[in-house]
Amino acid sequence: MGLHNDYPWVKAPVIIGAPMRLISLAPLAVAISRAGGLGFIGAGTEVHDLQAYLQETSRLIRETPIAGCKANVLPIGVGFITWGFDLDIAIKSIQDHRPAAVWFFAPNNNTDLVQWTERIRIATQGDTKIWVQVGSVQDAVEIAQLCRPDVIVAQGSDAGGHGLERGAGIISLLPEIADALKHQGLEGISVAAAGGIVEGRGVTACLALGAEGVVMGTRFLASNEARIAKGYQMDVLRANDGGISTVRSKVYDTLRGTTGWPERIGGRGIINQSFLDAKGGKVTKDNMEAYAEALKKGDAGWGENGRLTTYAGTGVGLIDQVQPAAEIIEEIRNQVRDNEIRASNRQSKI
Repeated sequence: MGLHNDYPWVKAPVIIGAPMRLISLAPLAVAISRAGGLGFIGAGTEVHDLQAYLQETSRLIRETPIAGCKANVLPIGVGFITWGFDLDIAIKSIQDHRPAAVWFFAPNNNTDLVQWTERIRIATQGDTKIWVQVGSVQDAVEIAQLCRPDVIVAQGSDAGGHGLERGAGIISLLPEIADALKHQGLEGISVAAAGGIVEGRGVTACLALGAEGVVMGTRFLASNEARIAKGYQMDVLRANDGGISTVRSKVYDTLRGTTGWPERIGGRGIINQSFLDAKGGKVTKDNMEAYAEALKKGDAGWGENGRLTTYAGTGVGLIDQVQPAAEIIEEIRNQVRDNEIRASNRQSKI
């Protein structure tokens, strides 16, 4: 399979750490890859610090090498929010350190990806593979035809953080994307699943749908290696019934001042007082001021009556403890194996 060929250290099932902006940095990305997955640094739009992030990654790998890695290629990826990052600055860091993958998301126009993918491939002589995140069949086919990425990340509507405001869940999105790529003669592109997947049952389902790998973000918010405020992490553990307790909206971006996102994209987060006060999605001056005051409270700004943003997917209710990333991955692999045994036993009784 493509992922095992390109990333020879990974183990089945391939667990991929989402490039959560400024939360998934070198410690988390390396921990995921060291456990046989593929971790991504979430550079987002902040590329001025990318050189430092990749230098730290290189140091961590030198201290404890990962068996099976290709020489001169870092066994992690880097994720970019494409509407807001400076490719000219990023390209030097990518060329110097050669991460195993680059993940693009949310261009203002899909055609922008042509230049970005070409420049990455030239700068790294093809060592850095191209991943592109999409939330629709149309985008998957168009982007595949434009720049032939190595991996399409199919993000279902249950995903936390940013994604299409209108879209399908992973159960229907992933197989339809796979079928559409095959119909266009593009079935050589690997497809990874993302959106609402936090434990072994979700992984097993995505593998059955045809995913080569499974992306998790929200689950790794509750990892020891995530760079995350304690209040944020405790909100993730507190939440349940994720389909009801989270919402996709532009309210949180407005409050945070991150308003450059393409119009069709919104952020899914846990419903809090800031959202409840934004009647009809309108953020008032009072709400902005209350959010600014909550920032001064640190961890106390989150919580049941808090105001600070907690981006999380609908699977958040299945998370009840903070664990090392390696432990999370091993637990999920064991769950997948158990699921396969149970399914085989059921099948044998038919």
